[in-house]
Amino acid sequence: MNFEFSEETNLIIKNVRDFVYNVVDPYANEIEKTDKIPQFIVDKSREMGLFGLSIPEEYGGLGLDTVGKFAVLEEVGKTSNAYTTLIGGHTGIGTVGIVEMGNEEQKRKYLPKLASGEHIGVFALTEPSAGSDASNIQTTAVFKGDRYILNGSKHYITNATIADIFTVMAVTDPSKGAKGITSFILEKGTPGFTVGKKEAKMGLHGVQSVELFFENCEIPIENVLGEVGQGYVNALKILANGRAGLAARNLGSCVKLLELSLDFAMERVQFGKPIFEQQIIQHYLAEMDLEIETLRSMTYRVAWMVDQGMNVIREASMAKLYGSEVYGRIADKAVQIHGGLGYMQDYPIERFYRDARITRIYEGTSEIQKNIIANQLRKKFNAKRTTVTV
Repeated sequence: MNFEFSEETNLIIKNVRDFVYNVVDPYANEIEKTDKIPQFIVDKSREMGLFGLSIPEEYGGLGLDTVGKFAVLEEVGKTSNAYTTLIGGHTGIGTVGIVEMGNEEQKRKYLPKLASGEHIGVFALTEPSAGSDASNIQTTAVFKGDRYILNGSKHYITNATIADIFTVMAVTDPSKGAKGITSFILEKGTPGFTVGKKEAKMGLHGVQSVELFFENCEIPIENVLGEVGQGYVNALKILANGRAGLAARNLGSCVKLLELSLDFAMERVQFGKPIFEQQIIQHYLAEMDLEIETLRSMTYRVAWMVDQGMNVIREASMAKLYGSEVYGRIADKAVQIHGGLGYMQDYPIERFYRDARITRIYEGTSEIQKNIIANQLRKKFNAKRTTVTV
């Protein structure tokens, strides 16, 4: 495995690192309080090509390989997780379906504006009765003439208030269960499609999660994404890609928390010496560093595997599971190291602590990741049993 970057990729990473540190991070508290990312930050992100991380150059994207993309997402993860989610959600589950499963006409129609950030892409799967059980969606798409008629709803859809292009999963044949689900590309402004109320959340302030409603919403047949009946399979592929990218974003947040904790431990004096001299604090910091380096190895290995065209269902779930659990543990230790200051809203530790919690839920809960890993393990075991040895 080779994680060395080209000169061009190294320059992109450096520019993103500088942008996050000097431009985004100073506004992190404002984003938290106003529940909105300043427009100039979005505009600058467009200029830098950050909305095109996962889109090939021929469609206007940066054309980075997955390892390079994850390195950028790690840098993005070091600031407001609202901003992290804007970029990560769009370049992950928001666009990867069209990149990987779209036909040439769909790619040329949608990807250039998604790459430039003129359009924002989102993924719409979750419903009140279909969260972890993604195969239980109730939204229907009935074929009529030359189009599908979409009826139903989605909820907890991230970035939907600013989105233009939606990858929507709907049931086209209820008799076939998971094999009767189809993916669609839905455009903002389509008659019968409305965006509902914004949800009030514990964390991730600055990025909205909302409901979507479809009432006799007409989708032309050319907006079927992939093959009819392959929507559930498509969703699993899209989510696997997004989960691996989320691990990279979580890695960046963990690195930031360690940096803040180390700086604080070296400067905070108690009992006549910096608290870094207390062995328990050293142990906390050592444990944080150990878990970060373990997560780093796991995350970039998955990225490398994707670039080699390998199946990463198991490995992506492992990275997502471990990354979200590590993020929670490191955020908790960071609060403990900072003491009362870590509990105050004007300091970033408290914000990271709240934002970390959702990573164990969205894009597949920790429990679902364990199910996926176990199922992949069973397949491996069964394959071994059927192998005839002489």
